[in-house]
Amino acid sequence: MSDNDQRDQSRPTPSAAPAAPGPEPEPIKFFGTTWVEHDGGYALRRVGMAAGSLVTAVAAAFLLRMAYEGLQIGDVGPFLSISVVVLFAIASSIAFAKTWESFGTRPRPSSDEGALKGLKAIGFIGSLIAYFLRCLVEAPGEKLRRAEYERAKVEFARRRGARTGNPAARRPKRKR
Repeated sequence: MSDNDQRDQSRPTPSAAPAAPGPEPEPIKFFGTTWVEHDGGYALRRVGMAAGSLVTAVAAAFLLRMAYEGLQIGDVGPFLSISVVVLFAIASSIAFAKTWESFGTRPRPSSDEGALKGLKAIGFIGSLIAYFLRCLVEAPGEKLRRAEYERAKVEFARRRGARTGNPAARRPKRKR
């Protein structure tokens, strides 16, 4: 290889431009950062995610119905059959509430979210329905991330505005 070929390879490409200064928006799963400007197929993603979560919830409900019918065929008795239905109903309602709450606030570090993972796994239909309903309004978690991003932009502008220029170019203060 000649020296020109080596120099051409070491040159940065024009697409590798440095990012603009300031805070970066936090990506949302399945949406990336399209929620900031509602571009890049944001509306289509919302519709797709809403439809996908609803179809998955319906399929899961169908599978649970088949499991319940299996309990009836197995003749396990009314107590166990009712207990299973009540368990899934309670777990789904708790999972719905916790999932819906997670879209608006960040969990505290000392919260019991880890302890609720099993319960949310059992009540996954509630989580899917919460995701579906939130996708009808916005990307899940968009309101929270938008508030944090706007706050970070204001804070960044305030810090940048407080600077008055190059400190190295200032004259030294005179002693009195």
